[in-house]
Amino acid sequence: MSALKQLEEVYLDAINDPGFKKKFIELLDYAGRPTPLFFAKSLSDHLGGAKIYIKNEGLLHTGAHKLNNALGQSLLAQRMQKKTLIAETGAGQHGLATSTAAARSQMGCRVFMGEVDMKRQYPNVYNMKLLGTKVMAVKEGTRTLKDAVNAALKDWIEHLDDCHYIIGSALGPHPYPTIVRDFQSIIGREVKEQFNGLTGKLPDLIIACVGGGSNSLGIFHSFIDEDVKLIGVEAGGRGEEMGEHASRFLHPKIGIAQGYKSYFIQNEEGQLSQTHSISAGLDYGGISPELAYLHDQKRVEFMRATDQEALDAFKLLIKTEGVIPAMESSHAVAGAIRLAKNMPREKSMVVHISGRGDKDLFITAKHLDLKNWNEFLKQEIEEMSND
Repeated sequence: MSALKQLEEVYLDAINDPGFKKKFIELLDYAGRPTPLFFAKSLSDHLGGAKIYIKNEGLLHTGAHKLNNALGQSLLAQRMQKKTLIAETGAGQHGLATSTAAARSQMGCRVFMGEVDMKRQYPNVYNMKLLGTKVMAVKEGTRTLKDAVNAALKDWIEHLDDCHYIIGSALGPHPYPTIVRDFQSIIGREVKEQFNGLTGKLPDLIIACVGGGSNSLGIFHSFIDEDVKLIGVEAGGRGEEMGEHASRFLHPKIGIAQGYKSYFIQNEEGQLSQTHSISAGLDYGGISPELAYLHDQKRVEFMRATDQEALDAFKLLIKTEGVIPAMESSHAVAGAIRLAKNMPREKSMVVHISGRGDKDLFITAKHLDLKNWNEFLKQEIEEMSND
């Protein structure tokens, strides 16, 4: 509690400090902001419905929106004179972003990642190690994001004096949900300005994938008080049975875990249940408390996209627009495809591509090009053995 209180005090002081804001803007320039918003004409024509615009956060340095928050919190860590950054990660993008922020500020870094996620997102594991990060394999529980969060929290509690824990999603104990949302809100502010510049108005609908909630709240936040429909797409996985999906609102149940109150996927005893998604970043049993509130207020609507729908959307976006999305973002594309074709042409929507798909090479190749991929890996192993 003392560390959380210190973080809140430092954050409230920092956001009112022009010097802090200047440093943060400089870091966002380093990251490659603003990211582009463009009209996806080919996809729109293919579907024959609403005009689709894409906010491509995958062009941000490190390949996803996660860097916005990591850079902002690294500044807070320096303000608190911490020496080491700690993070949890599922898809690896938050871990990579934190590793990058640590290298940029010459701080130590430890990232906790479930053993299952390390295998399916190894390119990011490799890059984190290149940046000097100690990647800690979590072998307990389901060995995915939930367990990585538990391990990171435990490590932080043991090293409060010199470490700062950068939570990657808009969840966890206060003030983390607010801090993460605020650092990610640059996305929505850019969209509002960019869309108005292109069309002279606001979009009719904004759609984003929803794991913990950082990318969706990042783009939604500037539109909460506007007449814009907001849609969050959860991981529908392989089906509706427990353990086959990661949809918190399929059978909504309120609980308290990992320092916050929200909707969680729970078993009959109230414990967090096993989840599944083809995308590691959406494979999590809880959701941001702010998104839970917005759901209850009927301000944000939620839908599900299955693994297969995400793969189909992944392929269609590549073929029509030449954009390779992350599997997480492919869920948002799947939702957009379902909605856009039934909307009139004069309507418009923005789809948030929160990250790019190079990190998902091992996942997509397994599903879309297994034979050739296996042959390639066998050849590589043989050549490495010969060397």
